[in-house]
Amino acid sequence: MALVILLAGCTQRPTITHPPPAAGQAPAIDYSAWKAGESKPVADPIYPAYGNDGIDVLHYGLDLSWVPDTKTLTGQATLRLRATRDLAEIKLDLSQKFQIDGITLDGAASAGAVAADKLTIDKALEESGYATLVVKYHGTPAPVKAPTARGDFEALGLTITPDGGLWTMQEPYGAFTWYPVNDQPSDKALYDIAITVPEGWSGVAGGTPAGQEGTKFKYTTTDPMSSYLTTLAVAKYTKETATGPDGLPIAYWFRPGVDDNLMKTVRNTPRYLEWLQAKFGKYPFPSAGVVIVPSVSAMETQQLVTMGTPKASSPSQNAPYWEGVVVHELAHHWFGDTVTTSNWNDLWLNEGWAMYAQYLFQNERDRVGDNDFERLLRAQDSSLRSRFGPPGKADPKDFGRSNMYVCPALMLHQVRKKIGDEAFFALAKGWAADNRNAVKDRSGFISYLNSRTGTDFTDVVNAWLDSPTTPPAL
Repeated sequence: MALVILLAGCTQRPTITHPPPAAGQAPAIDYSAWKAGESKPVADPIYPAYGNDGIDVLHYGLDLSWVPDTKTLTGQATLRLRATRDLAEIKLDLSQKFQIDGITLDGAASAGAVAADKLTIDKALEESGYATLVVKYHGTPAPVKAPTARGDFEALGLTITPDGGLWTMQEPYGAFTWYPVNDQPSDKALYDIAITVPEGWSGVAGGTPAGQEGTKFKYTTTDPMSSYLTTLAVAKYTKETATGPDGLPIAYWFRPGVDDNLMKTVRNTPRYLEWLQAKFGKYPFPSAGVVIVPSVSAMETQQLVTMGTPKASSPSQNAPYWEGVVVHELAHHWFGDTVTTSNWNDLWLNEGWAMYAQYLFQNERDRVGDNDFERLLRAQDSSLRSRFGPPGKADPKDFGRSNMYVCPALMLHQVRKKIGDEAFFALAKGWAADNRNAVKDRSGFISYLNSRTGTDFTDVVNAWLDSPTTPPAL
């Protein structure tokens, strides 16, 4: 019997349970300090290869260093995490471009390896058990191919510029190209990011600026964010500051040669935020800003919009064009950032609201009436459903097509017509405020809509999300 027990024990992996400390021992870490980062991760049905619904990361502490001459990113990532079920091993997303320099789990050295863009630590963790994982790594980062045919999408993740700078956009995934991460939208976490750069360069990241020590730039968050909403940029930036509504601190980061129309628009951010606040309630974060990068796209990265500058200018890229883009990305801070889709099949939940906010702004500016607006949008809706399908069924191979933007925006317009302006904007404000820092899906939206309005919109929403043709107007 003793021999059997001994042999069985030899085949089991170490299990971390975090029992209470014995008398005289140092107390265990109080993970309640990162309680705001608790989530209930779900497996993403569109990109199941990314993320791990068995892990809830509460906090990422990222201490990074970038050397342009050697194109080397060095990092120490400290993750406070919780198991949502019994885990035989700890598995996270991390690019295989990186070499691991050391791993500790709760202060003890641990073995781990990176393969196929996954970091695996051979330690078990019991359900509801907590652990502190520290990963040291270095390498030359590289982005990955985006799962879309959209013309304004580039590779996903951290991109190195010809002059040795860095920038990143990573929707629906790609954060794993610069730090070990649970790379899925449903696992929101708190962040502290520090980036050390050469003299004369600036390191820029999302969150609230937390000071500078020499050439180390620091940022922190008090509101959790999904990994795709993080951002990092390194270049010889110029920084401007401004003040938004209610004394909100705003920062603009840009390089020489930025389009005048774009800069003029970016500097109008306080006015756009005032307009958005009037429609959708108080801006939900302690700071705002824009960082301009050499991309062809733009991204609603949390507290610091990442704004691209297309390589070839076109007549459409005038001040009104840029204005719509900036308002759209800022609107996402209510719809997508503070309230985030839990899975990529419900991308429409982020984009429909932000697109409708953009339309409302443009219609006011350009004096477009509701009837003309709906007639135009219904024609677009019909065309988009024919080309890309209904917005409630995402195509994993063609992420983020316009059907996810335009069609749900028109659906929201139907709700507004049905319940009236006062009730609609109360609904919009409530959605952002009542679900602050949460993740939601279709059922959550329908439940909130029905409860808030006292009307059963279930069939209406499902028709607009699932029909291959444009549903009738309400």
